[in-house]
Amino acid sequence: MTAPPVSQTTYVLTLSCPNRPGIVAAISGKLAELDANITEAQQFDDRDSTVFFMRIVFEVAQDRTSAQQLREALAVLGNNFSMEWALHDRSVRPKVLLMVSRFDHCLVDLLYRWRIGELPIEPVGIVSNHPRDVFADLDFYGIPFHHVPVTKETKPAQEAHVLDLLASSGAELVILARYMQVLSNEMAASLSGRCINIHHSFLPGFKGARPYHQAFARGVKLIGATAHYVTLDLDEGPIIEQDVERISHADTPEDLIRKGRDIERRVLARAVRYHIERRTIINGSRTVVFAT
Repeated sequence: MTAPPVSQTTYVLTLSCPNRPGIVAAISGKLAELDANITEAQQFDDRDSTVFFMRIVFEVAQDRTSAQQLREALAVLGNNFSMEWALHDRSVRPKVLLMVSRFDHCLVDLLYRWRIGELPIEPVGIVSNHPRDVFADLDFYGIPFHHVPVTKETKPAQEAHVLDLLASSGAELVILARYMQVLSNEMAASLSGRCINIHHSFLPGFKGARPYHQAFARGVKLIGATAHYVTLDLDEGPIIEQDVERISHADTPEDLIRKGRDIERRVLARAVRYHIERRTIINGSRTVVFAT
C-alpha cells in the first residue's frame, strides 16, 4: 500500500538584525537541520542603517517538526545575532478590525476581496463613527458592526472603547478604510505597527480638506494615494504602498474624485495583502516591502 501523504505546515519567517557575515548560512542551516524545505527567500541589506532584513517561506512535515521546536531553534539564532524575528503559520488568517467613516468604497472593496478568497483575512468587526443606516445598502456578511460616535469631548472614551473591541476580538490589525478621524497620540502609540491608513493623496502632497480640489486648482497631471502605518505624526508614518494616475486638463474635480477612489481601493488592498503575507518590515521611518 502507498503511504498517505505527510501533512505539511507552511511558515513565514521575518527578521531583522545588525548585518554581519553568516546570517543567511546560519538560518538556512538551522532550517535544514529541522527538515524544513525553503520555498521562497528574500533579503535586503540596508547600507545606511547597516541592518539586514529577510523573509523566508518554508514547509515542514507536521510529524517531524513542531512549531515549538522551530521557535526554540530560532530563539537561539535570535540571541546569537541580536535578531528581531517573527514566525507565522501561513494557514492562520489574521483577524482584522475595519474602521470607516462615511466614504465606504475602500471598505466595500476589502470585503469583496475577502468574500471571494483573494484576501485571506478574518474580519472580526466594523467600527464607524456613523450609524448603521448610513451603510443600509451594504451586506456586512454577519461581521459585527459597532457604531462608536466621537466628539472632542468623548474622544478618550471612544478610543478606549475601540481598544476594548480590539482586545476582545483578538484582532491583530486595524485598517482605517477612509476613517476620517485623527487618532490621538495615545491611540496611535498603542497601535504602532498594526494599523494601516489610506491617505487620499500621493504623500507628500495636498494635505487637509478637499485634496482633489486643491490638485485641480494647481493643474496637476498626476494624482495618487498612499497607504502607510499610523504613527504619532499625522500622515507621516512608514509608507507601504503608493500608486498614481495620469490627469489631463479636461478632467473635472469630479473626475479626479472618481479616479482617486479607484487608486485608494487598489493601494489599500495591496498594502493590506503585503502586511498579512508578512512582506513588510518597518525600518525606522521607512518600510522594507518584499513585494511580489
